[in-house]
Amino acid sequence: MALQVCGLTMNSTKRELKAHGTVDFPCAAYSKLYTDRIDDVVFWHWHDELEIMYVRTGQLTVRVPQKTYLLHEGDAVVVNAGILHYAAANPLCRLDSLVFSPALITGSDQSVYAQKYIHPLTDRSSFDGYILRHETDEPVLRAFVCAFDALANDTPGFEFTVRDNLSKLCFALYQQLKPQSGGDAESSQNDFRIREMLSFVQDNYSRDITLTDIAKAADVSERECLRCFQKTIQTSPMQYLLKYRIMQGAALLMEHPSGTISEIAISCGFNSPSHFTKLFRRYYNCTPRAYRSIAGNTERQHNDQPDFYSG
Repeated sequence: MALQVCGLTMNSTKRELKAHGTVDFPCAAYSKLYTDRIDDVVFWHWHDELEIMYVRTGQLTVRVPQKTYLLHEGDAVVVNAGILHYAAANPLCRLDSLVFSPALITGSDQSVYAQKYIHPLTDRSSFDGYILRHETDEPVLRAFVCAFDALANDTPGFEFTVRDNLSKLCFALYQQLKPQSGGDAESSQNDFRIREMLSFVQDNYSRDITLTDIAKAADVSERECLRCFQKTIQTSPMQYLLKYRIMQGAALLMEHPSGTISEIAISCGFNSPSHFTKLFRRYYNCTPRAYRSIAGNTERQHNDQPDFYSG
């Protein structure tokens, strides 16, 4: 089956729409060299599949609501199905990832694997992300590497190798994770609210939106909006909005090389091109015009090096 190509397509709730693998083998492998550039992050999104992110080289910061993980070379993190997550290199990272449906292991919802092991694991609200350290979890990490390499290299019988090793990994998680009481209802409510508000920002960033507008998207007060953002993704709503606008501006600079800075600033929700340029310089340490030139040269230099998205 080999590696799948990069691509992040989401619906209005930030659910990823990309198919991972195939109907008869719902698992996909991805690998990419990430940098710490603001436009080279895996932005907040979620999907119905489990995901395992493994750091081949470098360092990676992974966030889920209310938690941040710093992964070093040889570490991995498992993100549960349906959980919002974000990842960024720190400052460089070769990231290998497997994204797979629980059905790959269970076969059916009525099987003993589903009822006794996988559903209790994925339905556990305390399981959002789980970190695997190379110093203490070497056997589990070895199972991931074995599964990833078999799929990426399309070795004969890779389907058996992948399923067997991912089954071992999930059983190890099942043994490690214990039910936790307290805080689950609040976490679930926060997760729902932040999804609604992030979706609103990402769908309306080009408009003149306010804190009140963002709060209304989740039917909460401005104070609760501020609390929810700070608690779940450790930033304020307006800082998130500004950062998202600047990231969209960077993308538009490359997608529309003939577009003026003023046109791109307005399309990203900025009334003043000078304000856009000032904030752009803060995030990228260069002007929009310089970024277009530098990024364009970098992209041309790497045209022959395919990237693969970690989903």
